[in-house]
Amino acid sequence: MPGGASSRSSARIWWVGPIEDARTRKACGGQTSCRMDERPRQDPGCRRTDDRTVDVTRPPRPRTADVAEEIAPDVFCLGPWGRTQTNVYLVRSGSSWVLIDAGWPEDASRIERAAESLFGVSSRPAAILLTHDHPDHEGSALRLARTWGCAVYMHLKELPIATRDFAAMVASAMPLDRWVVLPLMRAMGRRRRAALFARSSLAEVARTFLPDEEVPGLPGWACIPTPGHTPGHVSFFRPRDRVLITGDALVTMKMNSLTGLLMQRPGLSGPPWYTTWNRRAARDSVERLARLEPAVLAGGHGKPMTGADTAAVLAAFARLAIDG
Repeated sequence: MPGGASSRSSARIWWVGPIEDARTRKACGGQTSCRMDERPRQDPGCRRTDDRTVDVTRPPRPRTADVAEEIAPDVFCLGPWGRTQTNVYLVRSGSSWVLIDAGWPEDASRIERAAESLFGVSSRPAAILLTHDHPDHEGSALRLARTWGCAVYMHLKELPIATRDFAAMVASAMPLDRWVVLPLMRAMGRRRRAALFARSSLAEVARTFLPDEEVPGLPGWACIPTPGHTPGHVSFFRPRDRVLITGDALVTMKMNSLTGLLMQRPGLSGPPWYTTWNRRAARDSVERLARLEPAVLAGGHGKPMTGADTAAVLAAFARLAIDG
């Protein structure tokens, strides 16, 4: 029995499945399983024939949410997790790698653990790339950039939001901003708002690049302008095997209906309308992405699509979006 229990001490069972050992079943009153708690316990109803109790102990659970899945060669998806089924992507390129999007502010440790499991404890990315600057995509970027000593790259039009330019926030406001965020910011007063912005601004780590330039840290990838959700939203595309990382320009969770969001229903969707700056531009971006005929579609929310019919499903969705 694992743990090397002696005849003079209570036996300890590390168990993760049905009890197969006849002596153990006998010790547990003939049951095929024993109850497991977070800590070792002595169950009065689970005794050996010699009246010694059996401690049934739960082994440490693996952090399944910290395990990144390889969805294409050298492309790893960490997620989806949480109410909005958030994803971030770790992409290997030669001897280096990059992080695409950075989840919410509290996700830094989760991302660090995944990176360490993939690339080693001392590994540092060449860059952090943002598809756009919303709090569920840039959330951990500042902390991770400081920890790893790397820059955070984004489209030039995302920089004003990343550096907390309040006038730019007003100019590019989406419905949720107008209904909730901006009224709260104004109610805070200028001084408190400035202090909040100073703590969260990406100014010290932010760098910009243009779509026609080489993607920082990812040779062989292309940057696809996909404005609409935000003014400077971009997607990333690897032509050789048609892998497409779309941020919120396209997601694989039904986020545009209340039931879809609450039930986390899978399915193609454009960016959430309530957090989208320009819905017409967003529809145009969906059409642009469909023309790429991706074999792998990896959005910012929901499980990535990797089936043989991915391109056809996206084409049908794009036609529906245009007709609608």
